[in-house]
Formats: sequence, C-alpha cells, structure tokens
Amino acid sequence: MLEKQMILIREGKIRQIGRDIPYSPEDKLIDMPDAWILPGLMDCHVHLTVGFPYKKMSIEQMYTTESTALRALRGAYNAQVMLTNGFTTIKEIGNDGNYASADVIKAIRKGWIQGPTIFYAGKIISPYGGQTATNIEHEHLWDDEYLDANSPDEIRKAVRKNIYYGANVIKLAADSYAYHYSLQEVQAAVNEARSAGLKVTAHVMGGEAADNIILGGAAAVEHGVYLTDEQLRLMKSKGTFLVGTDLAVSNSLTYGVDTATALKYYHLNIDRLKRAYRIGTPMAFGSDIIIDIPGKNRAQSILEILQTWKDAQIPNSYTLQCMTIYAAQLLGVEKERGVIEPGFFADMIAVQQNPLDSIETLKRVSFVMKEGKVVRQD
Repeated sequence: MLEKQMILIREGKIRQIGRDIPYSPEDKLIDMPDAWILPGLMDCHVHLTVGFPYKKMSIEQMYTTESTALRALRGAYNAQVMLTNGFTTIKEIGNDGNYASADVIKAIRKGWIQGPTIFYAGKIISPYGGQTATNIEHEHLWDDEYLDANSPDEIRKAVRKNIYYGANVIKLAADSYAYHYSLQEVQAAVNEARSAGLKVTAHVMGGEAADNIILGGAAAVEHGVYLTDEQLRLMKSKGTFLVGTDLAVSNSLTYGVDTATALKYYHLNIDRLKRAYRIGTPMAFGSDIIIDIPGKNRAQSILEILQTWKDAQIPNSYTLQCMTIYAAQLLGVEKERGVIEPGFFADMIAVQQNPLDSIETLKRVSFVMKEGKVVRQD
C-alpha cells in the first residue's frame, strides 16, 4: 500500500500516480485521503442469467419456463449489481439460454445498461447430454444451453459456432457423466480456440478427466474439488489455473441440502484450497453462484465465499491478488487490467478499511470506477 497518493485519469486510463500531480480541466483526479483504493474486483466463474428460487434448483424446469429474453433481462440486472458492488471484470461461463449474455454484452457496449467488462463462453461444449438429467422423451432439451460434441471434429465445429455468436473464451464440461473428454478431444478444443486467440476452460472435478484437461493445454480447471496433490503440481508446472468456486456454507444451504452435506463440501473446498496454495498452483477467484442468499443480491452472495478463503487461512493479500492481477492473467488482460499503474484501464474501487487487515471490507465498497467513469460514489 502506498500512502497519500493521487491518481490522474485521462481517456479512461491511468496516466500518473503520485503526490501533487499537475492536471488539466479535462483530466479526472482521484484523491481520497480517507479511503483505500485498489483495482476493480474480478470473478472468473459467473452465471449472470441464472437465478433459481431459494432451495429449489431445477435446470430442466428453467429450460421450459424461462425464455432467453427473460434470461437476458436477469443478466442485465445482475451485471449492474455486480459492477456497482465492485466487480469491474467477470468471466460469464455459460448456461444462458440461446446466447442471452451476448446481448447483455452488446447492451453494455451501447451504453444502455451498466455492467462489468465481460469475457463470455457462449454455450458450454459437452459430451452427449450437457449437464442434465432428462428422459428419452425429452432428448436434446439441453440444446438451449449446451453443444453436444463427441469427436475432435465436432468439438472444432462447436468452438467455431460459439465464436460466431460472440464467445471470447471456450468452456468444456469434461466429466458430467461416466464418459469424459479424451486428451485428443481436449487438444482439439484448445488448438481451435488458440487459432482464434482464445483460451479454453473446463468444468472438471478430478480423475483422468482432469488429467486430460491439464495435459491438453486448457487455461483453467473450474471446480476441481477432487484434484490430487500430483494434479495440482502438474497444473503448477503447466501454468494451468484453478478457479475453485469455493462456496461458503451459507451458499451451499441455498440449494436445499442439509447442514451436514453443506459442511462436507465446505471442508472439501477448504482442503483443496489449502493444498493448492501450499503447492503454488496458479489460482483465480471464481464464484459459481446461481442461487442468491435471501436478503442478499448476487454480488453480496458471491462475497460470502471470502469466508472459505479466510477459513483456509489464505493471506488477505493473496486473496486480493486472485481477485485482481492473477484473474487478469488468466483472462489474458494482465497488461491492461488488474493493477493500478500508468497505462492501465482505470478500473478501481474504494473501501473504508485496509483490506490487508480485513478482507471482509470488500463487502462494503464505497466507490467504483470502470474505465475512468464513476459508477458509484457513496
């Protein structure tokens, strides 16, 4: 932390940091002597358009009762909520009907609504069945949210379709069933995405499927609840990020599970989080919230996850890095976002306590700026 600093902003970017900076009328000057300024927060696993009722999650029912238009409206609302609560960049990871989030992104760019900078996965590419549980009479009900791809050629086609409809990151669901993607299939996705300058991320819990994701060159493992130490070390050597989605007990209870089940998964998350930190596996913060805690909005529900990181005894400084500079590295924007330095976009938040002393202060953001524009100032 640097004390008594002023930040000069011009044309959406940070131009100078220091004391007694000369500036012109067209410049913006951030001078908050009683606040702590830090980079805007990033969440690398967001489902903007999903919002199940408390303790009533039913993906298949959502497919039949919610239109893509309704999903887009929910996504627009959650995008604004996340931005005004300090999340200036997110990775929208799919499950958004027929590309609803693509239109949310367009609305943000047109200035119709406020929202974070969004990296978007489009439809999730999966072996047959998506991540659903339907009967034969409802075969392909999942097509609104998933692209079945069951060979390298089909995977390449699915990657291209997602890019066509606005995706700038590719997501695989690697191990939702007994069958999972082979190494060759993962490599097909990675190579096709790389040819367009994009990265691949994958829903995977562990086992051989996780080996294939890591060895196949994916940029990140999403969840990875059952990753072994050997796999975490392999991820470190390959530069593969862990986006752990480490739900707090309060988050898990919203699904309707009992306390014992919520605590079981909580301790699994803490154990894997501790091991990844000890080994030095690259990590970026991700939430995966699809049901909000009663009385809390999407951003407030997401920040409950900070309790897991606290209980895993992760230093506050490292948690902040996983929510800023390391997340930016995963997203490929580490040269333009994630730190407060000249030449970077002016994505910043302010809090009233030192977050190195209390990470909980992130729940009480008092100022938000995105690309030089103030979107919140209490």
